[in-house]
Amino acid sequence: MRLRRIVRDVGSITPVENNRDIPFPVLRVYYLYDVPGGEDRGGHAHIALEQLIVSAMGSFDVVIDDGSACKTISLNRAYVGLYVPPGIWRELKNFSSGAVCLVLASLPFDERDYIRHYSEFLRRKNEL
Repeated sequence: MRLRRIVRDVGSITPVENNRDIPFPVLRVYYLYDVPGGEDRGGHAHIALEQLIVSAMGSFDVVIDDGSACKTISLNRAYVGLYVPPGIWRELKNFSSGAVCLVLASLPFDERDYIRHYSEFLRRKNEL
C-alpha cells in the first residue's frame, strides 16, 4: 500500500491519518530495531488485530501466509506499507543493519489476540 508522500527540497514527509490513509484507527504504535543479523521476528497471527507494517529505515522482508499460500514482500521505502488483516500468519526476516520496522496497530496489546503456533493457525483456518 503506497502512502501519501510530500516531497520538498528540505526532505520528505509521509503523514498517516486514521481511516484516511489506512483502513483502521490506530490505537497502538510500536517499532522493532536493533534486530541482530540472522534473527527473525513475528512468527504469529492475530485474531482481530489489523496492522500496517512500514520500513521506517533500512529494509526487511515480511513473509505472509493465509494458510494456503505464502508470499514474501520486501519493505524498503518509508512511504510504502504492508496492510496485514486479521487471520494472516506473518514472519519478518532479513533485517538490514540499522533497520527500523514501524507497526501501526488497530488494537492495544492483548495476548489473547495472538496465535503463536503455526499448527493452531492452520487448525483455525481449516475450521472456517
